[in-house]
Amino acid sequence: MTHPVAGSSRSARALLAYDLQRTRAAHPQQALLDALAGGAEQDWLECAQALVLRRDPAAALAVLHGAMAACPESSEIRLALAGALFQNGDEAAAESLLRSLLAADPGHAAAAFLLARMLKRQGRMQALATALRALFRHRRHDIELAIQAVELLDDCGRQADAAAICEDEIAAGCTDPRLHTHAGALLSQLGRFELARRRYEFALERTDQALEWHVPAGLAELQRYADESHPDFAKFRAYHRRTDLSGPARASLLFAMGKALDDIAEQAQAAHCLREANAIVHAAVRWPRKQWRRSVEARIGRRLPPGQLEATPGWTPVFIVGMPRSGTTLLAELLARHPQVCHRGELTWLPTLAEQISNGGGTYRERLEQARAAYAAQLRQDDSDARWFIDKQPHNFMHVDLILRLFPHARIIGCQRNARDNALSLWMQSFQAGTQEFAYDFADIGTVIQGSRRLMKHWQGRYPASIHAVRYEQLAADPATCLGDLSTWLELPAHDLLATRGGGGPIRTASLWQARQPIHTRSLQRWRAYAPHVPELLQLPDD
Repeated sequence: MTHPVAGSSRSARALLAYDLQRTRAAHPQQALLDALAGGAEQDWLECAQALVLRRDPAAALAVLHGAMAACPESSEIRLALAGALFQNGDEAAAESLLRSLLAADPGHAAAAFLLARMLKRQGRMQALATALRALFRHRRHDIELAIQAVELLDDCGRQADAAAICEDEIAAGCTDPRLHTHAGALLSQLGRFELARRRYEFALERTDQALEWHVPAGLAELQRYADESHPDFAKFRAYHRRTDLSGPARASLLFAMGKALDDIAEQAQAAHCLREANAIVHAAVRWPRKQWRRSVEARIGRRLPPGQLEATPGWTPVFIVGMPRSGTTLLAELLARHPQVCHRGELTWLPTLAEQISNGGGTYRERLEQARAAYAAQLRQDDSDARWFIDKQPHNFMHVDLILRLFPHARIIGCQRNARDNALSLWMQSFQAGTQEFAYDFADIGTVIQGSRRLMKHWQGRYPASIHAVRYEQLAADPATCLGDLSTWLELPAHDLLATRGGGGPIRTASLWQARQPIHTRSLQRWRAYAPHVPELLQLPDD
């Protein structure tokens, strides 16, 4: 079957010659090279692109190699060849080409971003950050490119580098409120709360869209309010009186007001704001309760195919799982004070890898080995010689059997908190869109708490040596004993975690302020102050 041809006459003739030779010649790609010989750079690129669209990567690579020989100084051909090599799995050759291109032209944005995407897949986040930071050091780029770089770095856990690009752009005169909002969020994660406030306030002053970007909620998370004299109260109320706010903007504002009122113990007013905020979001998301229940049942009944990989020597993956707002962030931050522990935040790789293991090609063991290599690269990365690496994605409790199939020596810490306190904390929080969509309705929250506990009980019965349970109440009331028992179980070398200051790493969860404060017991039994205003809490177990 022949394909239609398009583009320049030379590239069209080359494709036609290739189609004629594909069934006649032993090396039909030579027809492409002969027809393109003497052509311009664009002829080669058009022909290669047409072959990519035809899903003929071998021929596309042959053309691009020929193009490099014909046009050795062309940065666009070098970029195209690097992309083709990357797609075909020859990442070393692709990286070499990209680095030579960037050495000649440090401001080549397309090359820098292609290199960054490749490094991300390899888990080389420090090298990725270096490449993107270099791009912006050599030349100022338009705001869209800067935001793209900031978002990529944030997604890769390089908040300090992303914030640095924001601050450099702001120092150079950037007034785009989107960049200031990004800066506020990143600085908050890094614990630089005063500067984060200035960036958030700048965005609010410049555009009403900042309300849609959850800036009020971001402001409210920067501190614990002492009384209503704080200027944020007047700011929030002024916005609240407006009648032109969209649903998302109003919900974000109401969550901010609820948090501020809770800080000053105005529970009745806080509950009123939070009830309206949750109703707005719940009406928009409609979390699939039945699907959740079926997924829990499926996990309990699942038996993976036979086969298990050997333990990886020299390092141990640590998974902190449990309901969000059950103490997972606090526990991870405390453990990360140990010099041999590295906290990677909440990685999102396991669900994707689980799908690839189920539906990929090759033998089951080969799929396991590929998945383990991919996940290990993301967890270990290229910036730490730690021996224990933490992934505190709470919902990894859905994949405990797979975790132990990939890493039989993994340590899994299951966090649990009083159901009523846990539910209230979830209900009071505005989460990023697309995450924790059950958290806006108490019936949904109760369903997830029940399912998560049932599933963890199942895993603990099946893998008792690999799972250690931690109660939030014990961690808050007696952290020394709790952390001592946990350190012994993890086989961590002796280290006083409570006497050590936090490492100042980014915190990307809703606990970004609280987890940096001294451990306290104020949140224990907090539900009691809200029960008169939120009676749904009484439908949950008081455990």
